[in-house]
Amino acid sequence: MKHTILKMIASPDDVKKLSSEECKQLCEELRAFLLDSVSETGGHLASNLGAVELTVAIHRVFDTAKDRLVFDVGHQCYVHKALTGRQALFSMLRSFGGMSGFPKPHESVHDAFVAGHASNSVSVALGMARARTLQGADYRVLALIGDGALTGGLAYEGLNNAGASQEPLIILLNDNGMSIGQNVGGVASHLARIRTRPGYYQFKKCYHNMMHHLPGGRAVYHGVHRVKTSVKKALWPCSFFEDMGFQYLGPVDGHDLDQLCHVLNWAKELRAPVVVHVNTVKGKGYSFAEENPDRFHGVAPFNPQTGMVLKLSGENFSKVAGKTLCDLARQDARICTITAAMESGTGLDLFAKDYPERFFDVGIAEGHAVAMAAGMAAQGMVPVFAVYSSFLQRGFDMLLHDVGLMQLHVVFAVDRAGLVGEDGETHHGVFDVGYLSQLPGIRIYCPASFAEMRAMLERAVLEDSGPVAVRYARGGEGAYKGLSCGASECCREGKDFTLVSYGVLFNELLTAADLLEEKGISAEIIKLNTIVPLDVDAVAASVEKTGGFLVLEDCVENGSVGQRLTAELAKKNALPRTILLKNLGNAYTAQGSVSLLRKAKALDGASVAAAVEEALGHGEKAT
Repeated sequence: MKHTILKMIASPDDVKKLSSEECKQLCEELRAFLLDSVSETGGHLASNLGAVELTVAIHRVFDTAKDRLVFDVGHQCYVHKALTGRQALFSMLRSFGGMSGFPKPHESVHDAFVAGHASNSVSVALGMARARTLQGADYRVLALIGDGALTGGLAYEGLNNAGASQEPLIILLNDNGMSIGQNVGGVASHLARIRTRPGYYQFKKCYHNMMHHLPGGRAVYHGVHRVKTSVKKALWPCSFFEDMGFQYLGPVDGHDLDQLCHVLNWAKELRAPVVVHVNTVKGKGYSFAEENPDRFHGVAPFNPQTGMVLKLSGENFSKVAGKTLCDLARQDARICTITAAMESGTGLDLFAKDYPERFFDVGIAEGHAVAMAAGMAAQGMVPVFAVYSSFLQRGFDMLLHDVGLMQLHVVFAVDRAGLVGEDGETHHGVFDVGYLSQLPGIRIYCPASFAEMRAMLERAVLEDSGPVAVRYARGGEGAYKGLSCGASECCREGKDFTLVSYGVLFNELLTAADLLEEKGISAEIIKLNTIVPLDVDAVAASVEKTGGFLVLEDCVENGSVGQRLTAELAKKNALPRTILLKNLGNAYTAQGSVSLLRKAKALDGASVAAAVEEALGHGEKAT
């Protein structure tokens, strides 16, 4: 499809100038544009296809350069970015140095807030609304939240406070799968049609103004309102939001652009806490995505004609974890698994199929998942919570309070540990090394191969006690495919320098050691199999011989293994003369392929070798 109208859109002002028919054509062109772009770069597709008309309507009614639009999660922001001057950047979507797949204020004034994790939009939007009131400013604040994000408890904390605040605030509930309450029957459908007609809004507005200006009119208005509300509650199950203090509009057809604009204009005029309930179809307009929205939620580059990915992914740590847990579950009926809306992503889809009664998807509610796992463990079950590293952050209090205090045997399968690639700052698993290490009594395994993954997970589930974590990278294993035992292993002996790492990043040390050998430098390699407890003695024995060590990690510096090793060696009076800590520093890391990010952060084998050469006085200064 030729993007005739889309090419004319340089800013939301251009969207406002279009006729109704031109806007409908724009929506068709946007879907074709998304399909063309995402099929080449990969990214989030189904959620964006479903939000096309809603996003266009938002830009018809509001001015996001001034009004604040807060996305929840943010993976449905592609249409917003295309309409706010960033069409040309889609060729570098989610690439190193390119455009982020999530809202980023540094990219555009139209991006109000960073969004990568779920359920916080209402709280953030309420904060903005309160700031507006305190500052005496005049702009609208909107929170765009999906029904999936409403499974997170933080969303309800925000709703509870926002509804009672009386702050003018618009919550856009993009419902593409699950409603708060089922809207059933002809009466519900009839009322929905009436409530979304512009004439109804105008009548309600005039009636409200008239009654508030007539003598005694306020009392009459509120009396009629109470009667109406009582009748409505009996016929129309939308009182959940209204009981919280919101005005409720909807449900609205999320693919009827004219109706959406009418409803958003009414919500804009109400100047009160409002929920606009919008029903959409995830993957709308692309049959493969409509039929398989989960598979097209986040996709690699694919053939848009067939819907098939261009490069099939092979075995990965997530799949190995899922298969291993199935094998263990056959041996022990106490084993159960928990996920927070990531059944397929964490490799638990096979477990869910084989042991549905022992599989629990709690939705986007990681804190609840950790606390529930603690309850199961307290009663004799062996729960395994498979969760992305960056999402486990949301359960930190429950880790300390509910699991740690009683030293309960909960196993955390920490997926996507380390750099994860194109999703960027909000998704890199670079903090768990520090925060998990703080949990008293925990044991943390770091497999570097699939064989180690199977062995360590089996040990964590069947042999260990207390809290245990097995942390592993996104994707597959590297050149190392061995199986080492114990807390650490000396994988290569040397006399000039000691190299230390864990997990798949250990492969970069193998490359570095080969490069150093070409320069006549003999490197000893220590692979840590557990980072809690730390095998300090093994490292101390090595550095006593070599006189220096380098610790390689793709995590932030504070709380890193390198810092802890240095401190422990100092306690033993065993510090070597040269200490190199190679990590991500105390900063957030942008998006990009893992290989490019490692090179940019000097965590690749060549950079490690160069750093050692410099430390030993060989070659040019390392970067």
